[in-house]
Amino acid sequence: MKKERILAINPGSTSTKIAVYDDELPLFVKTIEHDKEDLMAFAEIFDQYEYRKELVLRTMEEKGITRDTLTAVVARGGLLPPVPAGAFEINDDMVWQLHYKPQNEHASNLGAPIAYAIANELGLKAYVYDPVTVDEMEPIARVTGLPEMCRKSLGHPLNMRAAAHKYAAEAGIPYEKLNLIIAHLGGGITISLHRQGKMIDMVSDEEGPFSPERTGGLPLFQTLEMAADAGKDFKTLYKYVKTRGGLMGHLGTNDARSVEKRITGGDKHAELIYEAMAHNISKFIGGLATVVHGEVDAIIITGGIAHSKMITDWIIERVSFIAPVEVIPEENEMESMASGILRVLRGQEQANIFIKVE
Repeated sequence: MKKERILAINPGSTSTKIAVYDDELPLFVKTIEHDKEDLMAFAEIFDQYEYRKELVLRTMEEKGITRDTLTAVVARGGLLPPVPAGAFEINDDMVWQLHYKPQNEHASNLGAPIAYAIANELGLKAYVYDPVTVDEMEPIARVTGLPEMCRKSLGHPLNMRAAAHKYAAEAGIPYEKLNLIIAHLGGGITISLHRQGKMIDMVSDEEGPFSPERTGGLPLFQTLEMAADAGKDFKTLYKYVKTRGGLMGHLGTNDARSVEKRITGGDKHAELIYEAMAHNISKFIGGLATVVHGEVDAIIITGGIAHSKMITDWIIERVSFIAPVEVIPEENEMESMASGILRVLRGQEQANIFIKVE
């Protein structure tokens, strides 16, 4: 079988990750941290386009990878409108959408335009895989108590579906024949329900468990009262619940490892808060199990905090009566993107075509 050489690009708010794979084998994976001063020189995120593109090309050259050996390019999907899971071929519509009408401003919006430009110069195809806005939720899962609001599918679909595919391969059962609940434990915590190959429900980090630095769902009346009393604008409050909640709010740190050190040192308050996080995660896992009438083949715990035996043990104690629990702590977005596109190149998946939404 012909080897595929895939360039993967993942621009983040403070870094750019670059990798090249020969099939599943990484030739190199590099994270370039950006100085705040360098990025502050750009008024808008899209002004960073040439700067980040040159970084990608220079890094490949430094690693001895010539461009003409590539067979495809993949980028982390930016904040597109809601899309189905899987691969999307990057086209002019997608580049326009991310430049002029994304769901929100974020550095990941640069990934597809950079990948598209590099691929076009070589006569190759470029793709995104499982962008943040993957949305396969059923209509019933969207309904809230206010007609003006609906629940949204915003989470970690790239890592979640990669964990699902990994579990399915190891179990020898097609992903499309499994019912799975997948909890991604990271800076934000999101939990999804996968039924027969579709991610039909999602608990986002704005309504679910608190995490190392995010509040998760909050008591509504107290939240309204706090917002009214604070007299703050939306952006200020948004930043507060995204960065000053969870472990950070209760314990002054977003580092789970340091919290565990405090617990082993006898800090009972730290233990209460940390176990409360596991308690909350478990409740939402249980809630999603009801959607498929308890017919769950496996519960998968993934993400960076899945490395913690303390947290995973607390969750397993509470949810293992529902289904077997698998811990897959890897959080390799680069590998997940490359693996997804490898399946497309091998004909195991078909890429979707994106149409812009004006």
